[in-house]
Amino acid sequence: MRTRRDLEIEERRILSPHACLAEESRGRLRDEPQCPYRTVFQRDRDRIIHSKAFRRLMHKTQVFLAPEGDHYRTRLTHTLEVSQVGRSIARALGLNEDLTEAIALGHDLGHTPFGHNGERILNELYKPGFAHQEQSLRVVDKLEFHKGLRGMNLTEEVRDGIVNHPGKHRPHTLEGYVVKISDRIAYLNHDMDDAIRAGALREEDIPEETREIFGPTREARLNSMIDNVIQTSDGQDFVRMDEVHMAAMDRLRTFMFQRVYDGPVVRKEEQIVHVDRVVRSLFAYYMEHPEDLPQEYLELRDEDGLDTVVKDHIAGMTDRYALMDYRAKCLNESETPVIWV
Repeated sequence: MRTRRDLEIEERRILSPHACLAEESRGRLRDEPQCPYRTVFQRDRDRIIHSKAFRRLMHKTQVFLAPEGDHYRTRLTHTLEVSQVGRSIARALGLNEDLTEAIALGHDLGHTPFGHNGERILNELYKPGFAHQEQSLRVVDKLEFHKGLRGMNLTEEVRDGIVNHPGKHRPHTLEGYVVKISDRIAYLNHDMDDAIRAGALREEDIPEETREIFGPTREARLNSMIDNVIQTSDGQDFVRMDEVHMAAMDRLRTFMFQRVYDGPVVRKEEQIVHVDRVVRSLFAYYMEHPEDLPQEYLELRDEDGLDTVVKDHIAGMTDRYALMDYRAKCLNESETPVIWV
């Protein structure tokens, strides 16, 4: 039998000096007894996988709202791809694979329905501002339940990696940086793949620089990006690509925003599904009818404010639930019904 202590000793023996060791975790918001068989980061991973918020990712949009086909990514498959990329990098660099996996699996738990457009609209409606990484932290700290108490009570390292994964945020562990770059590697590659499948891009539209530096196929590009991160970061106290590859990836990201994320195919889908109308109508409805909010959110109304719990409820919706709820509560007979996705 391998105990938790055996795993902790093994981590100290085989991991890089730059790795975050489970036995050196800064702890949880609430003290609790240790598991005899799992490290603290393994327990965090398991709590995230068993959460309702994680299951809902299956029915949340990644990029394309109404795809005709079974092979388009959802927020859940994106999360799994980030986890796979992150674990590959962490393993090669001798970093803590369990911590990396836990951060990756939790990083998008707070994402809205309808992809980034849903996030943009909630950011306009909710005056303090909405950012999916902050909502992800709120999900694990307050909105999910564990053993009858609010919050999953995750370790500080996992919470830090979740809230600091996007943009210019700076995680406090190298494992957090692994997830940060793995998120970008995963979404750029799988969103290009989906865009070609949806007709938003052709293979020949992909910038020549991308082909030259990263390779001519999705598999080659993924391998090239992951390999460059490993080669550049090996033995270092940082996780990143070299300057040439990083600059090329930044330019690829700009291209994807111009041609895909803000492009005509995605915009057309948003208009067909009436994303703007659905999210704004639901927000207005629950602000006027808070009694219709689920009890788990109503319990937080006095402490956090009505607008906050309305935001929580809508952010937690799947695409199809938001459409169903809009039809039931907001759609007038004279209005054009929205498409079902």
